Amino acid sequence: MKKTNEYIESVFTAPDPLLDDVLASIKENDMQQISVPPASGKLLTMLASISGAKRVLEIGALGGYSGICLARGMAKGGTLTSLELVEDYAELAHRNLTKAGFGDRVTYRTGPALESLEQLAEEGETFDFFFIDADKENYENYLEACIRIADSGALIVCDNVLARGTVADKAAEPNRNTEIMKAFNEQVANHPKLKSLLIPVGDGLTLSKVK
Repeated sequence: MKKTNEYIESVFTAPDPLLDDVLASIKENDMQQISVPPASGKLLTMLASISGAKRVLEIGALGGYSGICLARGMAKGGTLTSLELVEDYAELAHRNLTKAGFGDRVTYRTGPALESLEQLAEEGETFDFFFIDADKENYENYLEACIRIADSGALIVCDNVLARGTVADKAAEPNRNTEIMKAFNEQVANHPKLKSLLIPVGDGLTLSKVK
């Protein structure tokens, strides 16, 4: 999988100074280096663009890398709502989105994402594109919460669903997310309200369309 991803990125992605600066800012702030890889980021931009996304919800902002990728693909006038547990992370992400020219099109809500999702539901907010990339233990809960506020035909994209390849490779040493992602993938694949497929780019993305 590593060699495949290296090949994909060498052929299909190009240097991106802006996103490189985001990665540098994350490192400078002693944050985990867990942004989506370039190919996954490009795919997010393409999916948002192809779907004509106007109201995008992101769970897990970190330093704003995926937020910029999503914003680049949004339709004209589109907006991004980003849920982030840590206030400092949200502030850094907002600074980076502002540098990228999207500062006035993104709103951050800090605190536990499930609480923010409940608030959005109570406010009657709906979205046509979702990206989930946060604590894996809550993926199943995040998915159900997103479905509740999803427009018909909305796309839900979830990252790290291959758990570094361990969900598929029985010879690989399992990690703490292996069984979580196995269960989550089964949930997505068989959900009555979704039509889904796993795309093996980066650490794996599930792409689901809400029926």
